[in-house]
Amino acid sequence: MAHPLTFFLLLACMIAGAALQASAQPSARAILGAPAVVPLNSEPPPKLYVDPPLPGPLALGRVVVQYRTDNLHIVPVYGPAALDVSPRIGHIHVTVDDAPWHWADASGEPLILNGFPPGPHRILIELADPTHHIIDRKAISFVVPEQKGSPAARH
Repeated sequence: MAHPLTFFLLLACMIAGAALQASAQPSARAILGAPAVVPLNSEPPPKLYVDPPLPGPLALGRVVVQYRTDNLHIVPVYGPAALDVSPRIGHIHVTVDDAPWHWADASGEPLILNGFPPGPHRILIELADPTHHIIDRKAISFVVPEQKGSPAARH
């Protein structure tokens, strides 16, 4: 049977280890930015980050693109009055393969686009303020591979 002091020493080490691990974690503010409940006197410029499409779904002609923003919250609020909201809000515009049209998305969720034919493609994602003024933009290019067994793959 272990000595009672050994048990308490082990318990103290476990608690100290958990506290040390917790202190090594970045704060919520460091990851999420300023809370959206307090107006800010000054805000750094918004920035858009876009990842390349996930490779697994891409092989099926499905494009899944994750993105995130710094210093701007994605919400479905539009119009000139929304320019005064603090912290800053906005949405994204999405254009596929240089089409002459785009759509707006304010979900903040990954983009999921289906039905891409094999070959090269391009998606332009633009970060927009509530009046649709473009703040930042990122374009991603990718190739949808031929699908095995498809008529195009047999030629």
